[in-house]
Amino acid sequence: YGSGAGGPEGPQGPSGTGAGGRGRWRRKPAALLAAVAVAAALVGGGAAFGMDQLFGDDGGPGTVASAGANGSPTAAKGTVARVAQDVSPSVVEISATTSSGKSLGSGVVITKGGEIVTNNHVLAGADTVKVTFSNGKSAAADVVGTDAAKDLALVKVNGVDGLKPAVLGDSDSVGVGDQVVAIGSPEGLTGTVTSGIVSAKDRKVTVPKEGGSEGGSGRGDPGDGWPFEFGGDEYNGDVGNDTTSYKAIQTDASLNVGNSGGALINMSGQVVGINSAMLPAGGGQGGGSQVSQSDPGSVGLGFAIPSNDLKKDLDALRNGGDD
Repeated sequence: YGSGAGGPEGPQGPSGTGAGGRGRWRRKPAALLAAVAVAAALVGGGAAFGMDQLFGDDGGPGTVASAGANGSPTAAKGTVARVAQDVSPSVVEISATTSSGKSLGSGVVITKGGEIVTNNHVLAGADTVKVTFSNGKSAAADVVGTDAAKDLALVKVNGVDGLKPAVLGDSDSVGVGDQVVAIGSPEGLTGTVTSGIVSAKDRKVTVPKEGGSEGGSGRGDPGDGWPFEFGGDEYNGDVGNDTTSYKAIQTDASLNVGNSGGALINMSGQVVGINSAMLPAGGGQGGGSQVSQSDPGSVGLGFAIPSNDLKKDLDALRNGGDD
């Protein structure tokens, strides 16, 4: 990707017949060399311009990659790395204590003043709620409103301002096969980034309205998942009798216990879904979700509540929701 141009061009004699055939013979290679040098310079300059455009922060000419805080170059727009850089500060870990134990999940900051959306099942029965931000700082939070029928909830942190809110995108514009990024706190690993595609849309998912001893995202054994029903089969346990259904975005981005309430993001850095249900390895039909060595890793079956459903529900959540 260098300029490719050789040394500087030497002076050329005047054109014409010159002093005999030998003089003319020497001038022709010089002219040819000059033409090659000019062409190489143009190609090299074009390559440099193309790389600047690819790695520039704003795509403007002359902009080059700059080193980030971790020493890595600033990622190009439309890459998983760039999405992670832009949206990770807006995704938090949520820890809720209940009378039966502790629930661990994720949340998405939607206002500078500290409003954070998550799943209802992450907070069900919570006595106290703590939010941990991407920089490691934490703050107490109050539950503002919940909607068990949509498995959504809204909390607000206390004494915190100037947060970076995520942009809620248009989930209807997401297409099957589109690349997406998931950010959350699986197993308490804050700020974990995975990627995949949209596997399907409008998948009917049925979940319990409230968390129980085996419900929630991380209650009880860390291997326990949030029970859900899909395609007539139950996963991660019995969903019970008091259930709710919603049309979800299906994704093969790796999701695990603790991702509930986190963000599903398009490649423009907009949140298009709230991750809500996932099938861990070993968590097959009607069974538990204990991960076995013979069946490790994610099976690529995750579901997210569309962002447009969240946007329609925000006013109700701010007014207390269904509580």
